[in-house]
Amino acid sequence: MRTFEVGKEYTHGWAGDAELFTSWTVVKRTTATITITDGRETKTCRIIKGLSEIRNAESIFPFGQYSMCPILSA
Repeated sequence: MRTFEVGKEYTHGWAGDAELFTSWTVVKRTTATITITDGRETKTCRIIKGLSEIRNAESIFPFGQYSMCPILSA
């Protein structure tokens, strides 16, 4: 399984706009959480284990979980 690495940048797209992308840099990590920043705000997100297993990569919801929410994966 791919894992998030501190200092590396990851990008996700948006379901409502195929040309819109948001990039995050991993600041810190634990076994259960990832702390990310986009340069303006910093967030700590819990790793979603079930989704991570399906995608074979650690995955988080940087804006919370809702219909058509973006997923950031390692």
